[in-house]
Amino acid sequence: MSEAELTATALAGEGLLVASRPVVVLLSGGRDSTCLLDLAIATCGRDYVTALHLNYGLRDAADADERHCIELCSRLGVGIEVGRPRRPERGNLQAWARDARYGAAAKLARGRGADVAAGHTATDQVETILYRLASSPSRRALLGMRPREGILVRPLLRFTRAQTAEYCRGRGLQWREDESNRSAEFARGRIRANLVPALREVHPAAEENVLALAELLRDEAAVLDELVDGVLGGQEEIELATLRALAPALRRLVVQRLADRAAGGFAPGVARRADEVAELPLVGESALDLPHVRAAVSRGRLRFARRTASAGQRETHTKSARSAPIN
Repeated sequence: MSEAELTATALAGEGLLVASRPVVVLLSGGRDSTCLLDLAIATCGRDYVTALHLNYGLRDAADADERHCIELCSRLGVGIEVGRPRRPERGNLQAWARDARYGAAAKLARGRGADVAAGHTATDQVETILYRLASSPSRRALLGMRPREGILVRPLLRFTRAQTAEYCRGRGLQWREDESNRSAEFARGRIRANLVPALREVHPAAEENVLALAELLRDEAAVLDELVDGVLGGQEEIELATLRALAPALRRLVVQRLADRAAGGFAPGVARRADEVAELPLVGESALDLPHVRAAVSRGRLRFARRTASAGQRETHTKSARSAPIN
């Protein structure tokens, strides 16, 4: 796709980049984020764009990436904020880097009343769906990333990594290559280097078919959301007897919705425990600790509450207020 076509689509596409609306662009220095930054300037206006680059210090090239991003922003005439988060001694480094990136972006965006723009492409979407399909037994795994989630926008989801590279070449924009993207050390790298090419051998339109399926399932998910809305009627709780009477699939959706609301975000794995929740006693008070949330029944009504550190890591199944009070 040509530069003009990509720009025109970004201008019209779903209102993700809007003229005179502030936006914080997550800038790694790679082709996708470089393309996104240039499009944001063209669409929103130079004065409304701020770049954010985080130097995690995980690669030998990290400092060179930082210098490149600063020089790029100077050339394009936009401001840039650079962060150097402290690396944890243990834990999942990719998860830490992601949390640090979005946390810093949200803080910066709040101060500017801005959206946060990430350079995820259709290529990333395919890899994400395949990763989640392998690692998460959840319908949501197949829905992929959404163009907008709160203040986070993804204007490039309709375009491939090859198209963002073509755009950058057409605009004379240099980018940095992250060699770790294809490293077999990380699951995403193995998917990119091995699984996606293998699927192309099975069918040349494999990636397009994955994306088409995700879009179809997102449309169907909207219908399922309406069904759940009808059951809950805007309430944050439900009669346990009503939950038991629902079809198993709808019961799972209702339980997951209530759990997500209580957790203030996605509470993964709760839907699979919906039958256990439904089996809580109708009489008296009882509770069941689940990932991130606690399901509690009082006077026949089921509510969820966010788990606190005091709840501990083990699951508890209490059958009466006398045996274990509900927090």
